[in-house]
Amino acid sequence: MCRQKNAIRTFTVSILAGLFLAGPCPAIDQQHVLKPSELHQAMLAASQARENNLAGVHKFFTSEPVANVLKNARMDPVKIEQAAAMLDNEELARLAARTARVQEDLAAGALTNQQLTYIVIALATAVVIVVIVVA
Repeated sequence: MCRQKNAIRTFTVSILAGLFLAGPCPAIDQQHVLKPSELHQAMLAASQARENNLAGVHKFFTSEPVANVLKNARMDPVKIEQAAAMLDNEELARLAARTARVQEDLAAGALTNQQLTYIVIALATAVVIVVIVVA
């Protein structure tokens, strides 16, 4: 029984060692090679998207009606923007999309002052809470 276990172990180790020593298959390697120019373009696109999202959030929180709401709620728009900059790309994109929707509704006159107040306070609080939870 002991000899059989040793033979199985030796066989298994030999197979695994052979697989590791053989190295990766060249056909598989070629499928996953990313050209440096493609990687650079992807990084530039991600960076540009992040900058656009930060600019949209900045525009929202510094607009006059939103700044007035934040002032009345005793919230500092600078701290909120700093917290927004700490969000990861996905969370920042979601925040930017929400602020863009609110700005469109505000420009169209679809929001009352009370609705705007609730929305702004909720967005600002969500940003701060997400940053606190992540940290």
